[in-house]
Amino acid sequence: MMDLDLDHLRGWIGSKEIKSEAVTPALVERFNTTFGRTGDTAPGAPAPVMIHLCLAPPAAPIDQLGPDGHPARGGFLPPVPLPRRMWAGGSFSFHDDIRIGETVTRRSTIRDVAVKQGRTGPLCFVTVEHRIESDSRHVLTERQDIVYRDLDAASSPPKAPPPPAPEGTHRITVEPTAPLLFRYSALTFNGHRIHYDAPYTREVEGYPGLIVHGPLQASQLVHLAEKTRGHVPKTFDFRSLSTIFDTADYSLNATADGEALNLWTAQADGPVAMQARASW
Repeated sequence: MMDLDLDHLRGWIGSKEIKSEAVTPALVERFNTTFGRTGDTAPGAPAPVMIHLCLAPPAAPIDQLGPDGHPARGGFLPPVPLPRRMWAGGSFSFHDDIRIGETVTRRSTIRDVAVKQGRTGPLCFVTVEHRIESDSRHVLTERQDIVYRDLDAASSPPKAPPPPAPEGTHRITVEPTAPLLFRYSALTFNGHRIHYDAPYTREVEGYPGLIVHGPLQASQLVHLAEKTRGHVPKTFDFRSLSTIFDTADYSLNATADGEALNLWTAQADGPVAMQARASW
């Protein structure tokens, strides 16, 4: 097991970062075409929900990227010495609309760093809080849970396969095409090669195919919640349970639970991949 210096990593708790970017009609058009949406792109119109994930992303120089395409460790996020970094889950609280033409500012703070023992080794969880402002209005609060882990050991005992996911009352099938994954990587300026470089993903990371982004799935589920109820939820909580690859279609599912919606994604004949709950 890798020895993680938790005291050193926890020194990043309280670290802050501020990034800003204007919401342009061109960005909104690219976002809408990626997600198959339509809408007003004129200045002053409400921007589509979840577009904040595409604004002011980290922009490390090419020579400061690691071999996986991520920015080299350190800086705002702690330098966790584990090779795999993924979105484990999080939550959104929606307070107001972002409007096209406004400048969105993300104020980020690291709230916690914790280490747990997983099936294949140590897991390091980093919790980041984002306060999203649009022309100085507080429009959204986000909690982002990031997990770092080791490569799967060849000697690790196989897990019992989880049961296939059920079908929701509301269900949409998505084909995870290479253009879809590339476009979302481009929208979010995400250089992580597991989303667009198939030879690297198979030969270096050992996955069977390209990986569908966690933020992409979360955005699709929020959009499904919005479409089902006619307006954006007040809160959306989610966690990632398993991986979706581009080797087969996947589905977006929603079922009512009182005034709330339970939502999930799943690969064809596969288990729940992302589990979520939207409340109004």
